[in-house]
Amino acid sequence: MSLTAKPAAGPMTAMLAQTRDLDLVIRHVLAGLGHGIHAGRERGAGVEFSEYRAYAPGDEWRRVDWKLLARADRYFVREAERDSHVAAWLWLDATASMAEPSREINGIDKLWFARTVLACVAAIAQRQGDAFGLVICSAGKVEFTPAARGPRQLQRVLAALNKATPQGGLPSADVLRASLHFARAPGMIFAASDFLDWPSPLSEALLRLRNMRHDVRLLTLRTQAEVDASFRSGAGYRDPEHDDGPHRLSNADREQYKQRSRTHFDGVAGSCRQHNIVHYEARIEQPLNGVLRGWLQLAGARAR
Repeated sequence: MSLTAKPAAGPMTAMLAQTRDLDLVIRHVLAGLGHGIHAGRERGAGVEFSEYRAYAPGDEWRRVDWKLLARADRYFVREAERDSHVAAWLWLDATASMAEPSREINGIDKLWFARTVLACVAAIAQRQGDAFGLVICSAGKVEFTPAARGPRQLQRVLAALNKATPQGGLPSADVLRASLHFARAPGMIFAASDFLDWPSPLSEALLRLRNMRHDVRLLTLRTQAEVDASFRSGAGYRDPEHDDGPHRLSNADREQYKQRSRTHFDGVAGSCRQHNIVHYEARIEQPLNGVLRGWLQLAGARAR
């Protein structure tokens, strides 16, 4: 994906940004998408026959093939495949830096884009019959919506996403470590953030989840102005998560800023490759459905 070519900021994206009804936005974004969030199959006592294997202590007797026993004089059990239903966890960074707005499309900031993409993932999980839950990091705290299935769960998740506001910094490493109680069984983690801090307590938690055999998929969100350093010269900017005074970007600073930025995000991508984590980088000015499609297709390509 090119990070220098400017996306077309169409009127539809701006219109969606003014829509407070997440259900309506989801229907628009998912129209014609046609992708699930997983296509795995697992072996078990399902209904689609796969193969025989030798009986092992603990196997259910009802799965023994008695006709084959009569022919082979050995116990065999019928192994089958079934669709895998795993829990999907949506992880939203709602810290203060996610309030960074687009300079090209009114009404869009990183948080709006992140929670809208995650809302679409929740809707796909609900359609597939998967359990899904929500984790929100904001103002040094962690907020959970426990995983469940069904339309009511989707409405609970959408309500929590709608209420999220960009505040403060990330929770501490200890707080996040203690919050990983939901990770008992391997599942899918869909995390949306600007990942301006890496390494960070958030990155450590996500890497820990990957080491626990979760399928971790990250979406890094940036603004077009952050990518090409098209901030207004001489304007003052303050880091919303650190009280260290205003920063001013002169024309002479732009190339240095771009180089440091690229080095940082190359490091994020490299760390993800090292740990076999799906990583997709996008700008919030890009069409929502294109970003969602690209993110899911990248994860699907790895799964195959």
